[in-house]
Amino acid sequence: MKAAVITFPGSNCDRDLAVALEQAGAKVTRVWHKDEALPGGIDLVAVPGGFSFGDYLRCGAIAAHSPIANAVRTHAARGGYVLGICNGFQVLTELNLLPGALMRNAGLRFICREVELKVATTQSPFTSAYAAGTAIRLPVAHHDGNYQIDAEGLAVLKDQDRIAFTYAPGINGSVADIAGVLSENRRVLGMMPHPERAVDATHGGTDGAGLFASLMRELVAA
Repeated sequence: MKAAVITFPGSNCDRDLAVALEQAGAKVTRVWHKDEALPGGIDLVAVPGGFSFGDYLRCGAIAAHSPIANAVRTHAARGGYVLGICNGFQVLTELNLLPGALMRNAGLRFICREVELKVATTQSPFTSAYAAGTAIRLPVAHHDGNYQIDAEGLAVLKDQDRIAFTYAPGINGSVADIAGVLSENRRVLGMMPHPERAVDATHGGTDGAGLFASLMRELVAA
């Protein structure tokens, strides 16, 4: 698997994400936001967490207008895989690659701790290595992780089995306790928790490793 990890001014999880992908067996290229094209042969574009452009205007809004943004859209449009984590999830909603929006947390507090999640579907390239309904623990670190979508959009997500992860219990006010959602073709995932911070037992847990293992299995099979 060949992966590109994008760095914006304010990204702070790009190295962690690149290392997690490399540990899973991917060949990783780092891409600066001012680049206008992705390297050739890229399978996965990974948009990391952090505070791109200081979270000015809206989280992810300025990043979605960076020179690299059109290349990410094109990659997704031709069926390429895209993973957005935390601020990366916010960027993907601003790019309209995923529905809904990330709002300020209920209670207006920054949340930084390990939380329990439920794997809501295993029918995706990102979650197939988990067992259905598995409870996992991943770190979160966000101030604007409150996922919101209208009733019609939520019904579509449920009907199409596109809710990837849910908080158990809810932590930030997200509708239906949603922690991660999939695109209609299931090749784009946005999630607020940080699987890249849970791939090494010396860091406290390995529950995030299943996500990267799922991707490797999917792309090797392809």
